[in-house]
Amino acid sequence: MKVNFFKYVFIIVVIVLIGFGIYIIYNQNKEKEIEDSQEPQVEQQQIITNLRLGIHQYDTMNPILSQNKNIQFIDKLVFEPLMNINSDYSLSNCLAKECSKTGDTSYVIKLKDDVVWQDGNPLVAQDVKFTIDKLKEEGVESIYKDNVANISGLEVIDDKTIKINLFSSQPFFEYNLIFPILSSKDYENQDFFNSTKIPIGTGMYKIDKIEGTFVSLVKNTQWWDKTKNAKIDTITVNIYTSMGEVYNAFKIGNIDLIPTSNVNFKEYIGTIGFNVQEYRAREYDFIAINTQDNVLSKKEVRKAITCGIDKSNIVSTVFDNNYYTCEYPLDYGNYLYNNDVSYNTYNPEYSQQVLEENGWTFKSRQWQKVENYRTLRTTFDLIVNSSNVRRVAVAETIKNQLANIGIIINVKKVSDSQYRYYLENKNYDMIIAGVDISAAPNLTRYFGENNLANYHNDRAIQLLNDTYTAKDEKILKEKYTELQQIYMEDVPFISLYRNREYVVYNTNLLGDQKPNWYNVFYNIENWYRQN
Repeated sequence: MKVNFFKYVFIIVVIVLIGFGIYIIYNQNKEKEIEDSQEPQVEQQQIITNLRLGIHQYDTMNPILSQNKNIQFIDKLVFEPLMNINSDYSLSNCLAKECSKTGDTSYVIKLKDDVVWQDGNPLVAQDVKFTIDKLKEEGVESIYKDNVANISGLEVIDDKTIKINLFSSQPFFEYNLIFPILSSKDYENQDFFNSTKIPIGTGMYKIDKIEGTFVSLVKNTQWWDKTKNAKIDTITVNIYTSMGEVYNAFKIGNIDLIPTSNVNFKEYIGTIGFNVQEYRAREYDFIAINTQDNVLSKKEVRKAITCGIDKSNIVSTVFDNNYYTCEYPLDYGNYLYNNDVSYNTYNPEYSQQVLEENGWTFKSRQWQKVENYRTLRTTFDLIVNSSNVRRVAVAETIKNQLANIGIIINVKKVSDSQYRYYLENKNYDMIIAGVDISAAPNLTRYFGENNLANYHNDRAIQLLNDTYTAKDEKILKEKYTELQQIYMEDVPFISLYRNREYVVYNTNLLGDQKPNWYNVFYNIENWYRQN
């Protein structure tokens, strides 16, 4: 009996141990299953190495003849300039290894040694001369024609060196050297304007085919810049008959991005399924104030006017919030613009304060001041060209805003010829003017001699001259910051607004996208598509 008892006890112990072991193993497996279920499931997505673009109004892929803005963007992937503009509007060497100013009106350019055309021939100075000669040729219509207008002569020194002479000294002339260079050999025995050959470049991509409905680009394996290896191997540029077709192709997923200045693009593509990058574009409007006028020569009056204008209200009511308010000619993203400088923004209380502090009194619904036995009043004419409906609306809005603080504005709507007369003779109190800004940070128009405000400041002139010659970026930024501060203190003109443009991207297009009005393909070497 005792033997059987121990046998049963032994069996029970073994069963308990086995059961406990099974329980431990079960719990470990259960915990592992829970851990696995909590780990994020990484879906393997296929990287697509083709980029799809769309254009309408196709004319030519010749980069100096095309009038199509989107083709001009695309051509930057194929053809390269001597100097390149970066996303912050700083300047860098591209095909030029060196650009030296050797005199007041002369520059010597040395080309990079390792650049070849997409047919294998080396880049030479004769190619630069050929391109400039073509741009200067009578009858040539090109967006780059103004870039070479001041060039008086060219001298090919050797295969890699060319000298450029100018008619007159030009601040920041290097910024003009952003036109694409063409191969002189490629156009030998060709009718430049009617050639059917596929043009060749030196860029990251080359044109493979030009068909009736598309243009295809492929990666240029001979590209000189070995630091960049693009993920996109091919680019297909689909040609459409209308912009409506382009929008529709994007909407159904057949193209990957659209650069557009159309503020109503969402009406065509909807509101979902895409990303948007917007940027400050080239159109810039400002009020030039005649600083030689008996009343407007006083800084406190100019400050009062500035602080009495509500730019946000103008952009909202006149432009439906599709423009940017702006404070300065360089506030479009230029690397020399100092965001920390304070400006005279909308502040009607300060307008009253600054006038009172300088001896003005509010009487008969406007400000008055007796000076040298003469009564000065804050009543001014504001000139605007009547053909520009939006500017007329802006002028009327400004009139109403300033009336609220006792500054009386008479809006004078004049014909285009009269408007030009006022600009040329500068015989106005104030005028709404507009320009397409240049990539060059040249502020001569605003602070230099013969500016629209009849403004003169010896220190500003000195700073301008310093900016023309300064090479050190830190010193250059200091000069530009001081110019901003002078503007804030003297207010010779009033920045109003600038237009905005957009690039719309398919959500499957990934990478670092930093467009500006000069180029929408910055960092394309890092772009790629996924399913």
